[in-house]
Amino acid sequence: MGLILAAAAAAGSTLHDQWKDYIRCEDLGNDILMKKVTTKNGIISKDSAIQVAPGQIAVIFDSGKVLDATAEEGIYTFDQSTSPTFFAGQFGDVFKEMWTRFTYGGGVSKEQAVFYINAKEIIDNKFGTPAPIPFQDWSHPIPNQMTGQMTPLRVEVKCFGKYTFTISDPSLFMSKIAGTAEEYRKDDIIEQMRSEVIGSFQNVLNELGNSEHKVPVLELPSATDEIKKTMDEKVFDQPIRDRGISLEGFIVESVTLDEESEKKIDNYELSSKSFMQQGTLTGAYANAVQDAANNANGAANGMIGVGMMNMASGGMIGGVAHGAFNNQGVTAQDLQGGQQPAAPAGVPAEGGFCPKCGAPVQAGAAFCVKCGAKLG
Repeated sequence: MGLILAAAAAAGSTLHDQWKDYIRCEDLGNDILMKKVTTKNGIISKDSAIQVAPGQIAVIFDSGKVLDATAEEGIYTFDQSTSPTFFAGQFGDVFKEMWTRFTYGGGVSKEQAVFYINAKEIIDNKFGTPAPIPFQDWSHPIPNQMTGQMTPLRVEVKCFGKYTFTISDPSLFMSKIAGTAEEYRKDDIIEQMRSEVIGSFQNVLNELGNSEHKVPVLELPSATDEIKKTMDEKVFDQPIRDRGISLEGFIVESVTLDEESEKKIDNYELSSKSFMQQGTLTGAYANAVQDAANNANGAANGMIGVGMMNMASGGMIGGVAHGAFNNQGVTAQDLQGGQQPAAPAGVPAEGGFCPKCGAPVQAGAAFCVKCGAKLG
């Protein structure tokens, strides 16, 4: 028993009446994955016509056994005296395996039917993570003071998007989930698939957040190609493939940080900004000290600038630079070519305190390091 592709002219109304039965299936749309079509008496007579529309796969059953199948559009004549022809394109090997191995125990005796399977890409399937998913964000690295290495900031994200899928193996699809149902709809499996898609996506996030990829958390929506590539290479969607279904498209539409993660990133960026400002001021402070040290005659003038910088920073760098100044052993004696200058009037030779701001001053200092006030 098999299918014979009818001549093109046979599709016209002139020869339409030559067939005993004419079996066809309306467009399956985006919601019906498989539909059973048969005659009134459940028997497909010889020379009956079976129409296969674009985007459809037709599988012919007889009492639970596959007789023939095709994924090529056209009108076919059903001939019980011929062998299966398998006009199937890329599904040829699958259909041959179905013919030799695929049976349903307890099938209705002597019932013949055509099962139309939707071969189109099923679109607009939404997914969203019900709870925040952990992600390692390398766009906000944290230095490890013990090892000197950088580690990613751990955040929690919620992701929302869409995916598409196709029935890639009709044999697995029918044997694993659809069976010989009168009609099998997307709603019958979409919740299970959504859970498995989220599980696969979480595995992808673990990969994209490792030290090899380092995808920034807020750039995940633009990493569509990398997400799909990683999912395919690691076969994270294996449970879906085992049902004869393949994920075709995967898009992350939005990424939302939980409240705690938003605080982490805000604090990180504020700290980074403060650190950069402090680093810039401290660097300028150090340059001023070095210039003063290299110019003995202009040491006093150089230190005036240092004091003014410290006032501009609100005293933020005074302690740092003052400590560094002392730790490096730079003294007034160094600034004057090895001779200790006399202390200004009103300033003890052994040092003292600034009369304006009260900060400690070194022995022989002409200006306060903190506020820049002239001493003496």
